[in-house]
Amino acid sequence: MRERGRTRRLMGLGARTGGALLKTRMGGQADWRALGEALFEGLSELKGPAMKLAQIMSQWDDLLPQDLADELARLQRQAEPMPWPRIREALVLQYGDIDAHFKQIEERPFASASMGQVHRAVTQDDDTVVLKIQYPGLAEVLESDLKQVKRLMRLGRWFKVPQARLDALFEELAAGLREELDYLAEAKALARYRERYQHEPRLVIPEPLFELSGQHVLAMRFVDGTPLRELESVDDERRQKVAEVLADWITEELFTYGELHADPHAGNFAADEDGRLVIYDFGAVIPVPEARLKAMMQLLDATLKHDPMAMDEALLKMGGRQGQGAPLSLYRESAECVSPLFAPGEQDFSDVRVHRRLRELTPKVWAAMDRLQPPADTLLLSRALNGHYWNLVRLQARLDMYGRTAPLLEWARKP
Repeated sequence: MRERGRTRRLMGLGARTGGALLKTRMGGQADWRALGEALFEGLSELKGPAMKLAQIMSQWDDLLPQDLADELARLQRQAEPMPWPRIREALVLQYGDIDAHFKQIEERPFASASMGQVHRAVTQDDDTVVLKIQYPGLAEVLESDLKQVKRLMRLGRWFKVPQARLDALFEELAAGLREELDYLAEAKALARYRERYQHEPRLVIPEPLFELSGQHVLAMRFVDGTPLRELESVDDERRQKVAEVLADWITEELFTYGELHADPHAGNFAADEDGRLVIYDFGAVIPVPEARLKAMMQLLDATLKHDPMAMDEALLKMGGRQGQGAPLSLYRESAECVSPLFAPGEQDFSDVRVHRRLRELTPKVWAAMDRLQPPADTLLLSRALNGHYWNLVRLQARLDMYGRTAPLLEWARKP
């Protein structure tokens, strides 16, 4: 990875993105499909932080122009793998003599991501394992790449996102990427989660193999499963079973353990033959303090009560909307959009009417961003929850959200 060449390409992609945004802002029509194709081609080859940022943005299905979102979503499932000779370099760096550890390593990966790719292998003891291999040289160019990503994120000011919020989002992204480079830390997270959920029969978490793992290669026992994004075509009963487990797990993570899986990329989840939820990737897990969780539930409580003044007060308590002029009409419209998801009875996450209203609301939220100023320390949490929500949409979940949230809202009301 030649740093200077990477920088030039990232700057070029940034300039093209800025040009499209400027054209739109001046009343023109940007070719979002062409921009998306260019970003897909460039970021798929470059990998690293910029690709990660694009994947994050693509998870916000209601944020981007549809043509751009569709192209960026391809980065989650169709990104070009790094050639095998480069990956072999990383394996030699980790193991020295590869043949002393493995009888076979499949040269074609079955998953490619922003920071590494996954190859199936067979050990000398005939165990089938998967190797999550960090792209060689990525650690050396990370900080240079992050500088370019920070420049790209400044384009958010055109959407009236305050600079302080953009800086906070960048620092959150940068810290997460630096942590993701440490595969030994992820191995420990896998072990912690396996112990935590050892008595939960509906969850499967792969076993990390510490003797074959290092800072740049993570080895796990192979667990087969159908990727979440492919479950749209399976029978409804199986989908609903997986959706219920996913919702239960997220709730337990937040309200029992004060943590949240913060990389809701659909490729990180699967379902095995028995309908159990398989969770493959634990490179991003964030703590959620009880005070923060309670404040967000109080905001939801006010939203479901259609009380715009209480919504504003809750946002102020969280550290947001420090400016003048509460956008009460926007609060009311937000409540009207969100409340149907929590109405008594079973809610259908495949109801396009709900998503359409949320999509229509998004531009209004961005237009008021200078007044809303969402708290910086909730940005990653909100993004992660949003990604998990869209995974439930992909599963066409039907869940009793009213019954699930009622006791949690009661808990948040207590002093």
